[in-house]
Amino acid sequence: MDRVLQNSPITRVSLLIRLRDAADHSAWQQFAELYGPVIYRFARGRGLQDADAADVMQDTLRSVSNAIGRLDYDSAKGSFRGWLFTIARNKIFNLLSSRKNKPRAAGDTAAHELLQATPSDDNSLEESWEDEYRRRLAGIAIERIKGEFQPNTWEAFWGTAVNGESATDVGERLGMSSGAVYVAKSRVLARLKEQVQRLIDEEDQ
Repeated sequence: MDRVLQNSPITRVSLLIRLRDAADHSAWQQFAELYGPVIYRFARGRGLQDADAADVMQDTLRSVSNAIGRLDYDSAKGSFRGWLFTIARNKIFNLLSSRKNKPRAAGDTAAHELLQATPSDDNSLEESWEDEYRRRLAGIAIERIKGEFQPNTWEAFWGTAVNGESATDVGERLGMSSGAVYVAKSRVLARLKEQVQRLIDEEDQ
């Protein structure tokens, strides 16, 4: 399913402009719903525990809120998402660095090892950040289209495309032929690609 999102969109410029108005709660809700899970999952992927990842997410969103009014966005100088990545990365590093000389709580070892093993360049971290963004975008698209399909059609798609089950196993469970499972999967994937493209188009507005 990752092939659906080979090209990730830029952040919608109109939304960035709206975020400068702290009273525009709708814009901030849209922003938090899109990027909150991305930041949280990125932090978890760096080895942080649930509570720490949630704190990083809140701190990152708070930093955006404090700085967005001064942000002179110019895509030629770098993407907004790249700027957000830098903030999230620094929040994680600062949190882990502050604990270097403190006794480690259970579960902290993996996070500290990840910090020490992080390469000097940010290529791998940026790739991980973009992966989380694409997953979030796919999740939004899935939420939008799920209700358009019959339960069996959706289960056939989910079982094969997401869970990696064979068409035979899914068909036996759902009382469908393998051919019908493939058709169902293809139908949902085609619609998913359309919805993702719509999200990309919306981001460009």
